[in-house]
Amino acid sequence: MKKDARYSCYPFMREKASTVDFEIRTDSLTAHIGMALTAVKKEEVEVVAQDLSTILPMAYHVNGSVRGKLAVTEEDLAWLSARYDFYVSYVKIEIQSFVLPQGTEAATALHVCRSEAKKSYRILHKVSDEKEVPTILFDYLGLLANVFFVMAVYMNKQAGIAEIPFVSKSYPMKKKKENK
Repeated sequence: MKKDARYSCYPFMREKASTVDFEIRTDSLTAHIGMALTAVKKEEVEVVAQDLSTILPMAYHVNGSVRGKLAVTEEDLAWLSARYDFYVSYVKIEIQSFVLPQGTEAATALHVCRSEAKKSYRILHKVSDEKEVPTILFDYLGLLANVFFVMAVYMNKQAGIAEIPFVSKSYPMKKKKENK
């Protein structure tokens, strides 16, 4: 009897290799980027919406680049790096300390994307224990997490919402010396 496709949500679901975990995690990342894009469009910050529209399909390219053909290029990485620099030029002061993931709906959605990108990076590390993984995928996901962070802070700044610094009780920070 032929198996009915309606009962299969993903053809590789029963694999033991970490590759399928990576693919599921990056699928989640992509879905969260789509959700963030919707929130950004509601807040009408066009530059972030345009960038997320470019990043959205790239997340699926990252997804397929482990099992399939590498679909992330040096040009893609350079573009993402330039976008990071763009946002940092606006939020350099606000990102000097660790901040709480709060603010506008779009900013908080972007913080979730940041977290999802980090989870994807971590699963990619597990995959690399099992098979060769192109370095550019690690670079892209690490940079992507940082881009989502500066985008989130940028969204809050556009809305006039101040970042709330987080001071850890677990990891004491060195105090800056004041000039007298």
